[in-house]
Amino acid sequence: MTMDAIEMLAARACQISAAGQFDPQDGSAVPSPCINVCRLAPDRSHCEGCLRSLDDIRAWGQADAEQRRAIWRRLLQRAGIATPQGLA
Repeated sequence: MTMDAIEMLAARACQISAAGQFDPQDGSAVPSPCINVCRLAPDRSHCEGCLRSLDDIRAWGQADAEQRRAIWRRLLQRAGIATPQGLA
């Protein structure tokens, strides 16, 4: 994963957090972490852009808000990005 992708992912997480969309009390859908850098890692374990595993990507469309927040927490941890307020 490139530093640019990490920075883009961190910025996306901050934007979503600032909008309150990680808050369990918010009624809107939790936005996708996709940053349009859709490329599998050489070992095919995850996307190099958003860091979601293939299982996370497959599950996203059917995931409820809590499952989506859990996916966000895992990918931020993989990237070494601090978990924004409201998601922790």
